[in-house]
Amino acid sequence: MQSLKEKLKNKLITLETTPPKLPTIKPMIEKLQKSEAYKYVDGFSTTDCPLSKLKFNSIIAAYRLQETFKKPVIATMTMRDRNLIALQSDLLGANELDVTHILAITGDSVRISDQKAKGVLEGNSLLLLEIIEKFNKGQDFMGKEFKIPPKPITPFAVSNSFAKNFSSIEKKIYKKASKKAAAIITQPIYNIEIAKKFIEIRDKIKKEFSDFEIVFGFFPITKLKTALFLQKNVPGIYVPNEWIENLQKAQNEKEEELIGFEMSKELFKKLFTLNPRIHIMTANHFEIVKKLLE
Repeated sequence: MQSLKEKLKNKLITLETTPPKLPTIKPMIEKLQKSEAYKYVDGFSTTDCPLSKLKFNSIIAAYRLQETFKKPVIATMTMRDRNLIALQSDLLGANELDVTHILAITGDSVRISDQKAKGVLEGNSLLLLEIIEKFNKGQDFMGKEFKIPPKPITPFAVSNSFAKNFSSIEKKIYKKASKKAAAIITQPIYNIEIAKKFIEIRDKIKKEFSDFEIVFGFFPITKLKTALFLQKNVPGIYVPNEWIENLQKAQNEKEEELIGFEMSKELFKKLFTLNPRIHIMTANHFEIVKKLLE
């Protein structure tokens, strides 16, 4: 199984999956098989209880996907639910299962959870990147050598895709690159000029960290209500007014979906031409991947 780190050098298309609130991910695997989405991507990611909602474990889900599709999977690990001991313990367990691609994120607040839970927050995602950096040197976080060194771990991190001041985004990305993140996966991008700004940031950082890459986040919008929600409620994402206006012209739901898909497909082509490293997010509507990529 080829490492995603190698694929990052040329072309990479990954697909986000969100495990269900079930004691199995078999239904999600069957959905992927039925949609044939797995044929069109280089690998997957598994989310880790997004919006602090209870879901199947991201690491075990990553293992199941790898075993089924024989493609690498990035397992998300949030800082929200684990202290320093649990973070390292989960990394050791993931290593045994050959889940060696890890996406480090801080995680959504437990205030919006469907569980009466307390946030742990030993630190933000930078701490997890530091832990992984130690593991890749054969040490635990305290610097003690492992008797059996862990297999190399490829860490990923995330970034907002919009800010009024892009220098703040650049500083955060640089910090993560300095902690040896192989790539930053952005929030969904809907404007090619914004995408170009990320390429400028990447090119600056590559002068110091030559293996570093940017992966564009891509979430196809096929409904007006989705575009409005993202525009109004998600600070780190920018949806151009043009998208809203075009979707508002639709006479019915079917036409709305067609307009949204055509705009999304055209954007995907432009993003891929600019930087052939894209992470597709579909909220588990995997059937759109085949339509988008075939």
